[in-house]
Amino acid sequence: MTADAFDADAYVSELRAKREEKDDFFGSHPQSPIPPEERDDFDGLDYFDPDPDYRVTASVETHDDPEPVAMDTSTDGEVRYLRVATFHFELRDAELALSAYRQEHDDSPTLFVPFRDKTTGQQTYNGGRYMELTPDAPLDELDEVVVDFNLAYNPFCAFTDTFECPLPPEENWLDVVVPAGERDYE
Repeated sequence: MTADAFDADAYVSELRAKREEKDDFFGSHPQSPIPPEERDDFDGLDYFDPDPDYRVTASVETHDDPEPVAMDTSTDGEVRYLRVATFHFELRDAELALSAYRQEHDDSPTLFVPFRDKTTGQQTYNGGRYMELTPDAPLDELDEVVVDFNLAYNPFCAFTDTFECPLPPEENWLDVVVPAGERDYE
């Protein structure tokens, strides 16, 4: 989609509909991360208002020989991912970068983008938030991607400690406030 074709009103409506769908799933589905004893009182996740300004175009730097990155987990463990790309973008008048990862031997086109920002531990989950990005083409064919912080979500360990979640590595700690996506649960 080109910048000219972006319809902010349609985008916000679609985002709200997806959030409502997710809230329904979290409130009633057996695979919801919300503990069963809390589901009757669950009335939806808390989100920042949708803001198209937090949907940014980033340049793509691919890594032909991806470097392994060890990520600590919420249960004091460690998991390894491969850094397959770095996204460079501007947000809140700052030049920023986020690394995107895949697990070894994962051929899925979906990229894992965990991050922290200046809302972490205050307005958002203290372990950081996640984004997933599925580019329209192979990474090495892309010059740009859209990174949409409105889609940032809490890992399942934000809802219960029965899950083990990777924590964003320090290279993905943003030194800006990103009031977009999901807020802290509770």
